[in-house]
Amino acid sequence: MAKPQLPQLKLPGIDNLLQANKGLTAVVKKEISDHLSGKRFIILVVLVVIACLASLYIAATAIREAGTDNFAFLKMFTVAGSKLPFSFTAFISFLGPLIGLIMGFDAISGERDRGTLSHVLSQPIYRDALINGKFIAGVAVLAMVIFGLGLLTGALGILIFGVPPTLSEFLRIITFLLLSIVYISFWLALSLLFSIVFRQTTTSALAGIALWLFFSLFATFLVGMIADAIFPVSDNSSASQILKNARLNHLLGRLCPNYLYDEATVTLMNPSVRALGVVTLEQLLGAIDAPLTYGQSLLLIWPHVVGLIAATLICFAVAYYAFMRQEIRA
Repeated sequence: MAKPQLPQLKLPGIDNLLQANKGLTAVVKKEISDHLSGKRFIILVVLVVIACLASLYIAATAIREAGTDNFAFLKMFTVAGSKLPFSFTAFISFLGPLIGLIMGFDAISGERDRGTLSHVLSQPIYRDALINGKFIAGVAVLAMVIFGLGLLTGALGILIFGVPPTLSEFLRIITFLLLSIVYISFWLALSLLFSIVFRQTTTSALAGIALWLFFSLFATFLVGMIADAIFPVSDNSSASQILKNARLNHLLGRLCPNYLYDEATVTLMNPSVRALGVVTLEQLLGAIDAPLTYGQSLLLIWPHVVGLIAATLICFAVAYYAFMRQEIRA
């Protein structure tokens, strides 16, 4: 006698969810392979590695000549020499955005120029899987590059000084690397947005580079001009007027992602920094002259971390919405 067969249960939406996951995985694998094998990405990464290692060598030489033992392992990342006036963290702050911009400026516009975007979406791959996969793959490649560079630098630091970092120094370095990934991911999301909004690849690249140059070079001058216009300072200005000018300058500066990253990096990698912004003499009275612990430094930079994550998510959300609403023709 044949056994009765139980009816198969089919939950609505499960097949679509599995298909979407398969499409997302395929896009992520393809994008990671394209990034790692791309010549322009390899050239830029080599440039960043050489610049960072050069700054590391000069910082180690300066520390040895000074003979300091206070947080020497962290100072290898932050101290600049006379021959090369840029530290390891300064190179990451200046050249890191270029990696994010190069990885995303032609993510969509390049597919459109080659005529492959409509062919990709004609496959069983949803639109959200395509854009999500491109962003996830970019962040994954960034994490590999930043952590690889950070671990290489740490290994060279151990060889130079002959002693491993303390637990606090190790946690600070790992947090710095994670913060760098978030910071560069912001530029990746921004370049992805430009790649969707501008249909020409060259226009997308120029828009990203122009914004990077603005934040890196001209934003500081613009913030200073606005603060001086609202609270002008002269030789006869009162202390209250000067304080208001400085506080407004500091507040407007935090609207720039590179300012947030630089301030958070200095606070995290230098335990001697105990306060951010303008500090008056009244606030210094009674303060203990001692370095902060890792947890206390993390509390100081927590708003910066949240701000960078929020800016990254906002840029990606706008890019996601624009791509989902965009018309794609064969």
